[in-house]
Amino acid sequence: MRYGFTTGSCAAAAAKAAAFMLLSGKEKNQIEIETPKGISFRAEVADINRSENQVSCAVQKDGGDDPDVTTGLWICATVSFRKQELDEADRIWIDGAKGIGRVTLPGLDQPVGNAAINSVPRAMIRKEVTEVMELLDYRGSLSVILSVEHGEEVAQNTFNPRLGIEGGISILGTSGIVEPMSEQALVDTIQVELNQKKALGMPIAVVAPGNYGLDFMQRRYHYDLDRSVKCSNFIGQTVDLAVECGFERMLLVGHIGKLIKVAGGIMNTHSRFADGRMEILTAHAAMHDFDNGILSQVMQAVTTEEGIRILQEYSPKQCEQTMRSIAERIQYHLQKRANGKIQAETIMFSNEFGLLAATELAEAWIKSED
Repeated sequence: MRYGFTTGSCAAAAAKAAAFMLLSGKEKNQIEIETPKGISFRAEVADINRSENQVSCAVQKDGGDDPDVTTGLWICATVSFRKQELDEADRIWIDGAKGIGRVTLPGLDQPVGNAAINSVPRAMIRKEVTEVMELLDYRGSLSVILSVEHGEEVAQNTFNPRLGIEGGISILGTSGIVEPMSEQALVDTIQVELNQKKALGMPIAVVAPGNYGLDFMQRRYHYDLDRSVKCSNFIGQTVDLAVECGFERMLLVGHIGKLIKVAGGIMNTHSRFADGRMEILTAHAAMHDFDNGILSQVMQAVTTEEGIRILQEYSPKQCEQTMRSIAERIQYHLQKRANGKIQAETIMFSNEFGLLAATELAEAWIKSED
């Protein structure tokens, strides 16, 4: 199946091309960037508009064999000389204009007021534009403004309105590429990887839903990611496959926004099947004696990160107890799914607060190669 490229990759490519044209005075109809995944993206550059002080151009989003509502959109970058010089360490100002959402509620990747251009795409843009600045020996500052024609209309078919992102789409991506998400192809891949790990003699099926979990394992525990399996939303099926492969132990590591659904017995965590994140978080908080006003705030929060912040500010101790009970419930449902044939442990974290909870043996397992 064919890979696609994220809106973040398209934004970085358009910004790099516009920066090159502005600083060199030459037109650029193709541009190449390297995605965080290490895969090169060679993009066609269109809608070029050049003047003495700014250049704009666009790159079209191609979702590959996993198209979504943003596929086909033109991600535009306008690069101009910035009169107000920035710090030497960061001479690139990034913002969003028409068709780019703006954050209005806390708990997301960007703070309230910022354009919904996530951290990894921002880093990609800075990397690619800095490369051009160094190549052409430009010592000043640049402004990069992203926009997306029809972005506001398309955003109505995403989760942005619900998350408190208003006015357009988000610029997203952690790896820079869109991996094909055929369900059977993904499940088949999970099965192959589990079989391989078992054949190599690995005693524990170490599983993470996605890149956030993998990054956390590597960052906190220096875990060799070649020993892990990415299961996407298919947590229940991954438990089944681990049993079939003969694993007797399984460790699930993930962001609370994904894993908290498992605490409610939801074994396919894709949003089209079920949500219940805030309901589950509120129920566990109620079990640990948070008052009704706090519970109401948590229930109305749009992300688990924001819900945790509310609990943490009110009572760190009660918050810790709540996280522990959620982790224990995740463990219960994993072992129930396996019909007692697997001993399951779990590690749950958040981007803002780091490690939230780990069941009894989880950290010992991930730190051990035995």
